[in-house]
Amino acid sequence: MTSAEEAAGLHWRRSSYSDSSNGNDCVEVATAPPGVHVRDSKRPDDAHLTLAPSTWSAFLTFAARG
Repeated sequence: MTSAEEAAGLHWRRSSYSDSSNGNDCVEVATAPPGVHVRDSKRPDDAHLTLAPSTWSAFLTFAARG
């Protein structure tokens, strides 16, 4: 996990599939070295996860099956 200070310079985005009726209930993603950063939109100042690109890709493949 990385700190909120490290997340300050990242460009966060939400999935186009996010429920627009409640825009705060989303997972946000930012791509920057060393990988893919993931955070809870309801708690943007908390720590976030940093995943290797291959791990993120495997997750997306798994989630798309659902």
